[in-house]
Amino acid sequence: MDALFTGEVPMDQDDGISDLGTDELSDGSTEGSAASSNLSWPTVGDVHRALRPLQDEADRVGKQVEEFAETLDRLGGSAWANPQNDCTNALHLVDKYRDIAKRTVDDLRGMHAPEKHKRLNQQLRGKLRKSSAALRRESASSRDHTIFTTLDDLERWEQEEQTWHLLGLMLQVEYPSKDSKKQAQPFDERLVRPARGTEVHQYSSEQAVWSRFLAHDDQAWERHTVVEWLKTSANESGQDIEKVVEELEASSNRGTGLWADGWLYSKEAIKGQKRLRSWPQALALDSPGIDTSLRKSDGSGSLITQLDPDAATRQDRGLEKEDESFERAMWLACWEMVRRGKDWEFIQEWCQERVESWRAVAMRGQPRLAERRNEVSATDPSIPTSWQSRALWRKSCALAARTGGMDQYEAAVYGVLSGYLPSTLKVCTSWNDHLFAHYNSYLLRSYEQYVVNEFPDRVPQGLHGRNGMFKFSMTGGRRAQSGNQLVEKLNTVRSLTKESKDPFKLLQGSLVGKSFESFVRSYGLQLARQQELASKRSKGLLNTKEDEPTEDEMMSVKLDDYQIIRVVTHILLIFQGLAPSRRNTGHDYGSETFVDAYIDFLSKAGKQQLLPLYASHLSPQRAASSLGRQLPSTIELGERQTMMRLMKQYDLDVPGTLNSQLQTLISIGRLGIEEDDTTHHSFPDLIILEPRSEKSPREFRAIKEGFMGEGITDDQNALIQGFEWYLLLEGYWEQTMATGALLYKYFLSWYSH
Repeated sequence: MDALFTGEVPMDQDDGISDLGTDELSDGSTEGSAASSNLSWPTVGDVHRALRPLQDEADRVGKQVEEFAETLDRLGGSAWANPQNDCTNALHLVDKYRDIAKRTVDDLRGMHAPEKHKRLNQQLRGKLRKSSAALRRESASSRDHTIFTTLDDLERWEQEEQTWHLLGLMLQVEYPSKDSKKQAQPFDERLVRPARGTEVHQYSSEQAVWSRFLAHDDQAWERHTVVEWLKTSANESGQDIEKVVEELEASSNRGTGLWADGWLYSKEAIKGQKRLRSWPQALALDSPGIDTSLRKSDGSGSLITQLDPDAATRQDRGLEKEDESFERAMWLACWEMVRRGKDWEFIQEWCQERVESWRAVAMRGQPRLAERRNEVSATDPSIPTSWQSRALWRKSCALAARTGGMDQYEAAVYGVLSGYLPSTLKVCTSWNDHLFAHYNSYLLRSYEQYVVNEFPDRVPQGLHGRNGMFKFSMTGGRRAQSGNQLVEKLNTVRSLTKESKDPFKLLQGSLVGKSFESFVRSYGLQLARQQELASKRSKGLLNTKEDEPTEDEMMSVKLDDYQIIRVVTHILLIFQGLAPSRRNTGHDYGSETFVDAYIDFLSKAGKQQLLPLYASHLSPQRAASSLGRQLPSTIELGERQTMMRLMKQYDLDVPGTLNSQLQTLISIGRLGIEEDDTTHHSFPDLIILEPRSEKSPREFRAIKEGFMGEGITDDQNALIQGFEWYLLLEGYWEQTMATGALLYKYFLSWYSH
């Protein structure tokens, strides 16, 4: 009897699953249903109606859930058996998952394009107003509840697509191909690591030096990969640049169609002053009465006397208000292009259309822009193929970023080009922006040091170290930090408090910081805590403040966030596949809770046939426990037979799972047994015979009339349905009979009262 509830099942016979026909169980099930026709045992429909919010979620993502499972089943097996111990096979899996997310994003963008455009415009206007406050999002109460998706759904799917992209890139960095003869297919065609064999001589272009730097420095390649991922994410989730330009034009207070006119209002004021003075030459600061006669139209300060790009900073004079808005809009557009990783050809064409070519020339010089060209011509003077380093150009950009220029976005653009961190941080409004600013600065700083150490002749002697006007730190005195340290630091930035607690940001941070294992263990334990609280709440046992969830638990990964649970589950399975030796020893309670929670979601969403697939990736004991909790929801005979076949197909412990099912029914109190006493059971004495008569104590006692009672309760019906699973299990008769005897004793004891 102890073996029944401890899982020690006799294994003298092979496990088998019988194909009992419907007729073989029809009689018993019919009688049971007739006896309980007037009882309130919930039907499947009742459960679905009670779980309507969850079902809505399942309806929205049902197709994606099935595609994820199908891909895992089809490709997962090959990912576990890669003899090269690289990520080639796993990348196929990640690529499929990213494709599923990308198709979903495309569908949702078609549905919510106007809302997305409106929200992005609000964010853009906030930047123009130099607002650092978070923009107010639309109230949830204003949503149309008649549709299944919202704009927030679109943004979360965008986050998921970006997460799969990041995972693929980081796997490619962490598990490079070990087969030098076979060039692995890159996960992202735009990010192919340069070969180590590239020779660089004193006449090689700086782009060649940059490639050699990335080929030989693993940390630099990792940072470069993250920076490019951040650029791609910003480009794909943001507005099209042309839409940005239209919004900037509308917000610059100059009307439309005037982008090519430059500082129009300041120019007219200067021309008017020259006409009054009848001077053919340019106005100068020492011109008589210039300070009082040439002022802004609103009287707030002196106006520039010349129209060259640095006039405002050189003369310490201002522009007309409309031109200041134009200048801010121009630099914001340049920031958007640099932040999104637009190549120089795009930037050049954009600036030429607006007669602002000098801005493109000022941004031309970093080796990363040159590497985007398929062919680099040494005869093209616009391409920096000279053997000399562009170190002086980067230092000049850093100086321009440090002095600030006319607008903070101008300083930020030069900060990105040079790696000067403080100016870039001033315009960062999101977690991604901050990560981009730091990694970009660290990367360029490492490159400068690499060139000085490896090719000192390519750098002017005066730029070795901090000298003269360049005597300042490129990171503002901040020490370069590892990925994990930086992620932890960003979590403490006050303006990022809410975003840094977003589950997808927590997940992305764990991938960047290489702390995914710690992430799933920590937040898995929090999920387990939430499962415990949900169980107590359903039983009305939350009576003390100690039982209530803490603030951290409320802000972390939540039990009803099925999307993040699905993503983490599949990433966890991918990492298990890349480390086969850890599949049996690497299971821990926290990590497995994610898979367990996802199995629970699939069951409630009516995806029972997917449960064995995911349970097969749990430890044997956890798999039996997880599936055992879900089996009571499967009622139909055909579904039960399918489930039994699938459990056998995935090599699961079928008898142990059935045993766990009964433990589940017992633990929730249906047998009136305490949860910590599932191995030793005592039943009250069964009174079958009539009591002895005082007059005739030696008479034979009659059987007590109606001792079996009438009808069947909900608890008894649940136990009967649970025992019916054993009728589909061939062999293990000892366990089956012991279970039947236990239940029979219980039913008899029920009627003894």
